[in-house]
Amino acid sequence: VMDVSEITPEIISNYVISVSPKHEKSIAAILTTLRVFLRFLYLNGYTEKDLSLSVPKQNRYYYPAVPSTWEPAEIKRVLDVIDRGSPPGKRDYAILLLVAKLGIRAGDIKALRLSDLNWITKTITITQEKTNVEVTYPILHDIGWALIDYLQNARPICETPYLFVRLHAPFEAFGENANLHNIITKYTRLAGIAIPRGKRHGLHSLRHSLASSLLEQGASLAVISEILGHTDSKSTAVYLHTDLNGLKVCALDPEEVFQNA
Repeated sequence: VMDVSEITPEIISNYVISVSPKHEKSIAAILTTLRVFLRFLYLNGYTEKDLSLSVPKQNRYYYPAVPSTWEPAEIKRVLDVIDRGSPPGKRDYAILLLVAKLGIRAGDIKALRLSDLNWITKTITITQEKTNVEVTYPILHDIGWALIDYLQNARPICETPYLFVRLHAPFEAFGENANLHNIITKYTRLAGIAIPRGKRHGLHSLRHSLASSLLEQGASLAVISEILGHTDSKSTAVYLHTDLNGLKVCALDPEEVFQNA
């Protein structure tokens, strides 16, 4: 094609077929760009027809990935292997408990301040980084003692207002880009837990495990949404895919369906 006037719907169709193997998001960007370009040509008199109308629309289907979860026994093994006699162990144990039992996001844990802890009401109140919504968590018995142990025997004396800090000078809060992934990876290896290829095993997977466990115990999606700090229950509905026992109950017997058809 040497001139834009030579572009035809057939050429457009062949081009779209050629890019179809690309990633879904890439295709969406390409089609949008192509549509805008062809519309520009028509509005500025370079083509007689609005060929942007010939660009096919993309059928996009959203299938959220099934969240990676841990078995309760695996979480216990990870927590049990932590050396709670050392300062790093005391800190890491408190962090993992906050994620595993309260479902607090890694970003919110990094942003936790000493002033967010209310020892009188035994609560932790924060404004979530992701949703900008204020959430209050209970300081459960084991979490409370883990935090006290960390504060009294592990946290270095420093000026920072943040709860969790580096244990090597300079004693500051975790960096902006620190995802704390190395913490869960370290103790997963020490516990001898093999992670299947393709399965996510970061701190966020502990949130998934909490949601899955609550679901198996009969908690409603509304309650789980509130605990995890979701602003939309659709974000929580994905955990229905992890409740295999519940899904089995929903399964239909094909023979029964055919008999009653």
